Amino acid sequence: MTFPTARTPPGDCHVMEEVRSEIDRLDRILVTLLAERQRYIEAAGRIKPRAQEVRLPWRIEEVVAKVLAEAEEQGLSQRIAEPVWRELIERCIDHEEEIWALRHADAEKAG
Repeated sequence: MTFPTARTPPGDCHVMEEVRSEIDRLDRILVTLLAERQRYIEAAGRIKPRAQEVRLPWRIEEVVAKVLAEAEEQGLSQRIAEPVWRELIERCIDHEEEIWALRHADAEKAG
């Protein structure tokens, strides 16, 4: 997967139109990546045998710790990274719970 590169690096932006254009480009990339992440969440909901496995507090903390380490390495404020990822994780867990419930409702009907 390749993404379009910045036409104007942040340090070279002199007008808001340049900034907005690059933010829009980044938003399109983020949506693409989040959609891919969602597909893995859906796979998890399909694979996990028990509903109790959907929300695993140790895994939530493991993901957040990895994200915060990467955020530090990339220069992303932890005040941005942590709440954004915690909310992302919560929404993903909600989605995975829905997928899990649908899968098992279909399995009960078939069985």
